[in-house]
Amino acid sequence: MPSPGEGTGVLYIVGSGPGNPDQMTGQALRAIRDSEYVIGNDSYLAPLTHLLSGKKVIRSSMGKEVERAKEAVSLARDHPVAMVSGGDPGVYGMASIVLEVAQHAGSGVRIEVIPGVTAATASASRLGSPLSGDFAVISLSDLLTPMEVIEERLMHAFAMGIPVVLYNPKSRGRPHNFARAMEIAARFCEPDTPLGLVRNAFREGETVEIITLGEVAALEDKVDMHSTVIVGGRESRIWMVDEDVRRIITPRGYHRKYVY
Repeated sequence: MPSPGEGTGVLYIVGSGPGNPDQMTGQALRAIRDSEYVIGNDSYLAPLTHLLSGKKVIRSSMGKEVERAKEAVSLARDHPVAMVSGGDPGVYGMASIVLEVAQHAGSGVRIEVIPGVTAATASASRLGSPLSGDFAVISLSDLLTPMEVIEERLMHAFAMGIPVVLYNPKSRGRPHNFARAMEIAARFCEPDTPLGLVRNAFREGETVEIITLGEVAALEDKVDMHSTVIVGGRESRIWMVDEDVRRIITPRGYHRKYVY
């Protein structure tokens, strides 16, 4: 129930998926359609221009997440508001900070978190089926998490022998984090472990490459903040469809029960 003084607004935290509106859910599209205000990082709003006609649009830049959250919670007291977050808002997205801000303010604003396609599943679809069972997702950004913590998580993840998805693998501000992650992977994974790089998944300029962990040095200069890297698990393999087409398959276990 709204706290005293709260209005009848609503705050939708909308996952916009990998950036192409074709990958947005119907619920996400409806939330934006029904909102009076739309707030978000300009890079997330740019692909949605055709959905923003007649809206009051508030754009901001990276590093302004707390300010965006505060403004969204304030406006949602009396207005329908859509906070746009790339991918899924609950996976390295805006949901946590918005909910934290609302909790800290004692807000009774109605908040709905609307899921979206996250980079792990978007990239996996371009690579084949590398995430068919258990997998881990780890961000290499040390902006909010110390690098020693990231390294510890990487060691545990790779030691399990499951596929590992790496978000934010490399940027100008942290050019060595990806190489460090690959050093850790090499401790636990065989050189022939499949590795997939997807850059700009479902966006203009998309590239997809499948190699092995032992060949990863060849991709070092191609990895950036627009990339998602998936390192296969112990059972993952590369299927050579033909001379020019590869797929990564991580068996789910059907071969243990069925003949096919």
